Amino acid sequence: MEALVVNIQGLSTNAADLSNLHIILKQAHESLQAESIRLLPLLDQLDPSLHSLGYLYILEACTSAALSKEQASAVLLPTARFINSCDKEQIQLAPEKFVSVCRRFKDFVMQLEAPLRGVAPMLTAIRKIQSSSEHLTSLHPEFLVLCLLSKSYKAGLSILDEDIFEVDQPKDLFLYCYYGGMICIGQKSFRKALELLHNVVTAPMSVINAIAVEAYKKYILVSLIHNGQFSTSLPKYTSSVAQRNLKNFCQPYIELATSYSTGKIAEFETVAQKHREKFDNDNNLGLVKQAISSMYKRNIQRLTQTYLTLSLQDIANSVQLNSAKEAEMHVLQMIQDGEIFATINQKDGMVSFLEDPEQYKTCQMIEHIDSSIQRIMALSRKLTTMNENISCDPMFLAKVGRERQRFDFDDFDPVPQRFNI
Repeated sequence: MEALVVNIQGLSTNAADLSNLHIILKQAHESLQAESIRLLPLLDQLDPSLHSLGYLYILEACTSAALSKEQASAVLLPTARFINSCDKEQIQLAPEKFVSVCRRFKDFVMQLEAPLRGVAPMLTAIRKIQSSSEHLTSLHPEFLVLCLLSKSYKAGLSILDEDIFEVDQPKDLFLYCYYGGMICIGQKSFRKALELLHNVVTAPMSVINAIAVEAYKKYILVSLIHNGQFSTSLPKYTSSVAQRNLKNFCQPYIELATSYSTGKIAEFETVAQKHREKFDNDNNLGLVKQAISSMYKRNIQRLTQTYLTLSLQDIANSVQLNSAKEAEMHVLQMIQDGEIFATINQKDGMVSFLEDPEQYKTCQMIEHIDSSIQRIMALSRKLTTMNENISCDPMFLAKVGRERQRFDFDDFDPVPQRFNI
């Protein structure tokens, strides 16, 4: 081990030396794994920023075995320091080792019940292993889990705003969108949550998976909260496996959505109470309660389409609230959230519904529209480039060639040479 440390110290200066060092480290893999936690003192002889590749191999061996809480606590700080200061070019020589170390780091902070300590280092790890901001790594889901457990939702949103075009493993995409959807729900960003959960449900899959099932349950509830409705028909590009099986695993949620469409709060609450234990076990009871609250809002919004003025007591009676005071609280919250435009006359308890004051001609609105157009144009160019690359890909062309051989053109009617008129 001492000789290995000497090699690491002497062969970490240039690309040629690093290539030789990598060969030596691969050969020493079994010896390192056998020593495991006893290697920890060797890390004190290395600089994680200069000897990143060797440090990575030793650290990976140190964290490969099951550790007690005391051992996990001892290795936590060296791992965090390594992630923050390691050289990006060196660790990308052994990316699978780096991912393994980072995953173990996540396990340690969870074992110590301190997920917040892992959020910043894990975000740094993602940036160091990414080939670009469009690259979804295996560490993205691990980072989002830590954000969820520590309730650091804003930190999670920092990577959810990035457009993803490159994925290492399909499972990474499923987990990234599912955990991302949960973070957006925590931030009340239901539109973004719906988009991410939709990606899970409609992603290509050959067999049904638990991630898609859980995402579909939340997708139903978020659709009710955000859109006030849910359609059981999935888009045509959804896999046939999902089309056939998802509804069978989510019958209580389908029943809840059906009762929501009636607009009758008592009926909705009856179904919610009937399946309360199921919703609670799925950790979706909070979303069900938010769906009930959104139902009151939808009923109030319907009133704005019929009446210009209405008393608070009439609103309470129409939407099945207990009192005029409760109706006032709902209306005030909806005005604050921009869901309706109205004024309340406190003296006589009357509500006047107004038109949307937005004229779409302010500088801010023009900048927003221009930004959206520019983003769509950039996405269009990206899709065109991807389509061209796929069209020239040898594997794609070979598969298309095999598919064509399956068709017998003699099975089709011949094209007539002339027509009798």
